[in-house]
Amino acid sequence: MRATLLAALLVLHAGIAYAQPSSYQNRKEVKEFVAEMVKKHRFSRKDLTQLLAQAQFQPAIVRAMDQPPESALGSWQAYRAIFIKPERIQAGAEFWNRNADTLKRAAAEFGVPEDVIIGIIGVETTFGRNVGTYRVIDALATLAFDYPKRSAYFRGELEHYLVFSRDQGIDPLRIKGSYAGAIGIPQFMPGSYRRFGVDFDGDGQINLATSPADAIGSIGNFLKSHGWVRGQPVAFSAEASGDAWRKLAGSGIVPATRFADLPSYGLKTAADLPGDTLCALIELESPGQPSDVRVTFQNFFVLTRYNRSNLYAAAVLDLAAEIARARSAAPVAGTAGPGGNNP
Repeated sequence: MRATLLAALLVLHAGIAYAQPSSYQNRKEVKEFVAEMVKKHRFSRKDLTQLLAQAQFQPAIVRAMDQPPESALGSWQAYRAIFIKPERIQAGAEFWNRNADTLKRAAAEFGVPEDVIIGIIGVETTFGRNVGTYRVIDALATLAFDYPKRSAYFRGELEHYLVFSRDQGIDPLRIKGSYAGAIGIPQFMPGSYRRFGVDFDGDGQINLATSPADAIGSIGNFLKSHGWVRGQPVAFSAEASGDAWRKLAGSGIVPATRFADLPSYGLKTAADLPGDTLCALIELESPGQPSDVRVTFQNFFVLTRYNRSNLYAAAVLDLAAEIARARSAAPVAGTAGPGGNNP
């Protein structure tokens, strides 16, 4: 059945809806986009038209957008297993050791624990090892002009990308990233790059492609700007009994339930927090296995602003904890200890 459905999807993507035009520069909507860029940002019409003429339609990007690889898993434990691997944990400990001072500085400035920043970089790009293989210009042009579902969003990101590359003196044909156009070690979309990118190594340029310091500072800035609360918890595991908790788990991830009220939902956690602390509840499901139930707080919600998936945020936290544990077990002389949840 799955093979049949996939074949049908491939036929659809090969059809008129996503047919590749002869050249982006000749299309009406591209000409309109160029005109907007000339008026709004004072681009050269000729230069921008020539640039977009070099962008290439990528049908594989459309397929990936419609069916992200992780969506086929259908299981929290299968998703978690992608990231919680000995080699990734070891790579994380080594990255932390190399960048210990920078991580400590980011934690102090932005209030985001070192291990959380490490967890994000580990899940996103395995600490800069896998930053993507598509030219960003191809990804954004494909999605801006040949992906109607989200064309408005990606036209905005293409706009951000062109402005950012011009302002930073970067060749927009050279940068590679994800199939969605995310860039660098922290996989920032161009809009986030412009809004939250930080020159954390002080070299006068925000370089998320090759500067671990800029990536670390930018992640800290992103999370702080989205409401990260210094020194507050992110999430705790909970024991659930009965069925009352299921209603809470289905009510969203914006913290709206008093911590003191959790027992009335059949929930028990070892955490000791003020009763009026607001929280939410998530259920991470795996077919044939007990669900992983977690009480979450404001900082978990903030993590889902980075990637709007409970699975993603939970994987970040689990990888962060494993790396911190591994680093504590085998510390390197002269480096700082793990950041924990309260820098």
